[in-house]
Amino acid sequence: MFENIAYEGTRSEQQAQVLAQLKALIHDEPNAIANLANASALLKFYMQDTNWVGFYLYDGQELVLGPFQGLPACIRIPMNRGVCGTAASKQTTLLVEDVHAFPGHIACDAASNSEIVVPMIVDGALYGVLDIDSPLKARFDRQDQEFLEEFVRILEGSLSL
Repeated sequence: MFENIAYEGTRSEQQAQVLAQLKALIHDEPNAIANLANASALLKFYMQDTNWVGFYLYDGQELVLGPFQGLPACIRIPMNRGVCGTAASKQTTLLVEDVHAFPGHIACDAASNSEIVVPMIVDGALYGVLDIDSPLKARFDRQDQEFLEEFVRILEGSLSL
């Protein structure tokens, strides 16, 4: 079962602990919804100053709300719209310091001021995106990006199309 620990050490050491926890949580669990739910809870617990952590899943046409932690959210996001739709269509991570300056930003939670979105690619195809919002401007940095991209790579191994 999951052990609630106080993260200690450097930021890199703490992130390594979270990655190890993710591996333990998804080990031998084939259910994607269960794995995504636990992954969003793990990140919400670990990442300070966030107000929404979750997943949008690609249904072949648009992104649809998946497991998350936070206030109720937008249910459907068109491709190429907002930070999530743009990251999904470009299949590249987007780190946005001020979402209000992002063209076409979709404000699901008015408290959000910065955002990072990491695409999930399974078997060469878009599976969805990890989306994290913060009420702080410029909350996310390159170290967060590298950590979250590794987090998603581990999670992708438990998913299938």
